[in-house]
Amino acid sequence: MAVKIIAEAGVNHNGSLELAKKMALCAKEAGADVVKYQTAVPELVVSMFAEKAEYQKRETGAAESQLEMVRRIHFGFEEHRELKAYCEAIGIEYLSTAFDLKSVDFLASLDMPVWKIPSGEITNLPYLEKVAAQGKPVLLSTGMSDLDEIAAALDVLQKGGAGEVTLLHCNTEYPTPDEDANVLAMVGLAERFGLPVGYSDHTNGWEADVAAVALGARVIEKHFTLDKTMEGPDHKASLEPDELAAMVRAVRRAETLLGSKEKHVTESEAKNRPVARKSIVAARIIAAGEPLTEENLTVKRPGDGLSPMLWHDVIGRAAPRCFERDEQIQF
Repeated sequence: MAVKIIAEAGVNHNGSLELAKKMALCAKEAGADVVKYQTAVPELVVSMFAEKAEYQKRETGAAESQLEMVRRIHFGFEEHRELKAYCEAIGIEYLSTAFDLKSVDFLASLDMPVWKIPSGEITNLPYLEKVAAQGKPVLLSTGMSDLDEIAAALDVLQKGGAGEVTLLHCNTEYPTPDEDANVLAMVGLAERFGLPVGYSDHTNGWEADVAAVALGARVIEKHFTLDKTMEGPDHKASLEPDELAAMVRAVRRAETLLGSKEKHVTESEAKNRPVARKSIVAARIIAAGEPLTEENLTVKRPGDGLSPMLWHDVIGRAAPRCFERDEQIQF
């Protein structure tokens, strides 16, 4: 099964439906399977007293509140409905993450095939119960979470009727320092919970995504933007269109390179066996009837004669005829 690549548009459209559509087309052209957005009723997500994260202050300033910022960069339900229709028209799967219960209800009306739970909602019991009740597969981001919190969220989802859960290893710092990426934790999640895993990546570049695929990721999620210099909290930690396309190519090549667990001689290399391997040959002229010994035999290319693995079976036998130097021994 191919790795599912989710191009995370998030709120990098800055509240513009036109930009959101351009991002969907960009994701499609880059080869992503899914383009993902964020759906929220700001007043239901953020209190008027909530501060911005440090990276949000760094990218958007500290003058406006988190609530003001969230209001500015989200659009309403009807825009999401139009956006989903656009995604279907151009042939890319639409996905959006809900950040409040009303948004869950709305997205349920769009009949998404899978639900994505962001890291910040992993301890939100009413939210988890409502998503589970949709009965669909779930992608669960695990940023900022310890194993007990992940286990508790899984218990709610599974008891609540959710479909198969895929655990996405994640670090929620934007961008994530290399030393904190800890991609191997994804393997630990698979071993601990026995569920499919993936990686929601916030590092710079895409090397971590290729590493995650090599370690068994079934889903890769990566933020992208049309322009890293745009105003907004997530642009600088995102890939631009050409980088997104390069990431998709790298992931797809990694899949091809990984192949299967079966070790076998491939069609491309089979022709090289006689070229690279060796056969038992005469080290000097050998007379007919002469005993074959370690002194008058050696091994040389090509490998289309007697295999050197038969060396001990050949030693001590009489030469059936005269052999010239370098001639392959035959019986």
